[in-house]
Amino acid sequence: MRIAMWSGPRNLSTAMMYAFGQRADVHVVDEPFYGPYLRATGLDHPMRDAIVKSRPEGTFEVEQSLIGPIPGGKPHAYHKHMCQHIVPGIPRGFMAECVNVFLIRHPARVAASFLKGYPETTAEDLGFRLQAELYDHACALGQTPVVIDSADIRENPEAMLRQLCDAVGLDWDPAMLSWPLGGHPADGVWAAHWYGAVHRSTGFAGAEGALPDTTGFEEMVAEVMPFYDRLSAVRLTA
Repeated sequence: MRIAMWSGPRNLSTAMMYAFGQRADVHVVDEPFYGPYLRATGLDHPMRDAIVKSRPEGTFEVEQSLIGPIPGGKPHAYHKHMCQHIVPGIPRGFMAECVNVFLIRHPARVAASFLKGYPETTAEDLGFRLQAELYDHACALGQTPVVIDSADIRENPEAMLRQLCDAVGLDWDPAMLSWPLGGHPADGVWAAHWYGAVHRSTGFAGAEGALPDTTGFEEMVAEVMPFYDRLSAVRLTA
């Protein structure tokens, strides 16, 4: 099984990769299209040069690696994808070979967090429009995509991860609830900029508090809320 986990930035996506990375039967991949995305868009992300150098593969090579033999002889693979990376020119054909899962988070929380590390953030950078588009694409393939909200995971990690495993057809593995300090060997080079909090953790953080104040970026949040609301309506519940 190949699980494609589709997320926006600042959305528990790294912790979820670590959770699946603790399974002995899963090979994990961190944002395989980040290099091609930066080359295609010319965006000046933090650590851009190092990221492009570390991800020299073209889009065809990346896609083939995702649908080819799973490294280590493992039966399952977990691909951590950022929805905003799937711009024109980035292939989507591999989605037909994957179980597609969509990880969502309230836009106010995503925007507030991402703006701290990337002040030039736009609504498109948050990935919500493309997340809804990719969800529709998975449906058009005849699939019933799974949607899970990071807030629900933080509220009750075991219950929600059990639900997720059941939804995709994996046996439950309690190893998913914790991981060692300091990161994972699959981390992309950008981990030095973005993954500090996760590297200091050994499991999922507790439930989130009130939504952040969106003064100064309320229009950005309002622009993407309809996409979030549509996927939230079909999310897994405990």
